Amino acid sequence: MQIVSISEPQGVSDLVLNEDLTPRQQEVLESALALLVDGGEKALTTAKIASASNCSKESLYKWFGDRDGLLSAMMAFQGSKVGAAVGQEDLGSAKAFKDYLIRFARELLSVLAGDTSLALNRLAIGQASNDASPLGPLLIENGRGVIEAKAVGFLNSAAEKNYLRFDDARQTYHILYGLIVRDAHVRLLLGERRELVMKNFERDAQTAIAQFYQLYGVEE
Repeated sequence: MQIVSISEPQGVSDLVLNEDLTPRQQEVLESALALLVDGGEKALTTAKIASASNCSKESLYKWFGDRDGLLSAMMAFQGSKVGAAVGQEDLGSAKAFKDYLIRFARELLSVLAGDTSLALNRLAIGQASNDASPLGPLLIENGRGVIEAKAVGFLNSAAEKNYLRFDDARQTYHILYGLIVRDAHVRLLLGERRELVMKNFERDAQTAIAQFYQLYGVEE
């Protein structure tokens, strides 16, 4: 990519979590993600992103800084699509929270199974053997990290309301993530047909949350 570092980019995770992205910046990130899906990493040049999003190169530099800054923003923006309504949900009852968790599970599976997330993950995996490549850590911090930060927040809120009982919210989220995703993401990354992996999508989401409540639920 031909983006050069002009200034230190804003912390991307904070940018997305604080909803500081303007609609225009979101459009640019959507265009960049679409280019990645259609053409791979080679499509992510300054000229192509600027052309696809009808945006100046100067604006790209100002908003995202260097290449890693743009990739971080893309990953964080994609991660922000899971649980986007956290903080706006009605969690005033145990049932409402459990229903929300089922929706969260659906969203997580849907986003991970999408072409965009698969393209980002394959890009990072393809460079994992290169110690100089930052893509793996960027994906962990600004993709999964965005989702995890939101989840830790709503899990702690649920514990305060006595809907759940656990010792560590972050560890509890890792259990929740594993129950929801299982081996589905790995199978998709390896090229298994989406319709086979996701054929029991709805049932898998509900089963995961039922199993989660067996571990951490509070009896009513």
